[in-house]
Amino acid sequence: MPRTKREISFYIESESKTLDDVWMIPMLQPADQTENRGYRTQKREEMLSCCISSHSTPGDLVLDCFIGSGTTAAVAQKLGRRWIGCDINKGAIQTTSRRLQTVIGNQVVEREKRGEDLIPDENAAPGPAALSFEVHRVNDYDLQIQHNEAVALACEHIGVERRKDDAYFDGTRGKALVKVVPFNHPLSPADLEQLKEELKIRPDEERNILLICLGKEQRADDWLVDWNRLRKRGDVPNKIQVIELRTDATYGKFIEHKPASAKVSIKRKAKDLLVSVEDFLSPSILERLETHSNSVITPQVKDWRSMVDAILIDPEHDGQTFHIALSDIPAKKTDLVAGSYKLPAPKKGATVAVKIIDMLGEELVITKQV
Repeated sequence: MPRTKREISFYIESESKTLDDVWMIPMLQPADQTENRGYRTQKREEMLSCCISSHSTPGDLVLDCFIGSGTTAAVAQKLGRRWIGCDINKGAIQTTSRRLQTVIGNQVVEREKRGEDLIPDENAAPGPAALSFEVHRVNDYDLQIQHNEAVALACEHIGVERRKDDAYFDGTRGKALVKVVPFNHPLSPADLEQLKEELKIRPDEERNILLICLGKEQRADDWLVDWNRLRKRGDVPNKIQVIELRTDATYGKFIEHKPASAKVSIKRKAKDLLVSVEDFLSPSILERLETHSNSVITPQVKDWRSMVDAILIDPEHDGQTFHIALSDIPAKKTDLVAGSYKLPAPKKGATVAVKIIDMLGEELVITKQV
């Protein structure tokens, strides 16, 4: 709770123990192999522990909107706090995921060594608030962050001739003027009103208009209906056409997302559970390799494991929470996952879940009842 200076002075002068306003915590050194994840602004876990411990209690929710190397989430996990981490950089999400998988795996092992249940009861000492997590892709990362490149690719895909002599329109397609709506939001009535104002200051402009957008609000369709009604009456000369890059019948494949696929063998043998990932394919990775390749020859991936960042196994998946019983996370970037694993067999009829995370952070879960 906010306090006035007088109230703060009172607490400092009392006999109660308070936290000093100077924390003697050394900076993270490059030679530190226990914590250092290579982020220039990475903080020590000790410092985050002070912040989280003094401002939350076990079970509280900690949010880090710029997760970076995952220090906040890792410390929150260790202190029994729930957490949410966000970052616009896929590398940060990948680094954080690997770090948290290790933290959770160690917590599971330690609790099993002590003979404690994985989920503590209400009277037990604070333990992990969660033993699994998911990565959600909540926007079109590449199209929004690499906006200039995305606009160029979209224009090339649709056949737009770019121009730089117009402060508002981005180019032409045939005789039509083209405007690319910023990809960080769907086409809205506000965008259309802006177009309307632009045409007002160009009373002699009678060419048709082509709008290219990523997503479209329903209210935008209503606005266009009203515009077409005015056009039929002869009040406005410009026809407005919209190409929505997700759904357009002709051009919608520009951002078509093809999910990853895998061939996984899951079987019981005596008292063992044998899991083998025999093949994995990520169209997103192959497309990116092709995009960034200077060769006319399509790049080939000789070993599917080079596309995989981690493999996690839950031998008794309940359909909701993914409990990690085995995690294969290579220690070095040059190392590859094993691909074949042996675990103690679960009870008959259990559902085994295998989560494969590729190098772009995309997740694929394969399940089978054994």
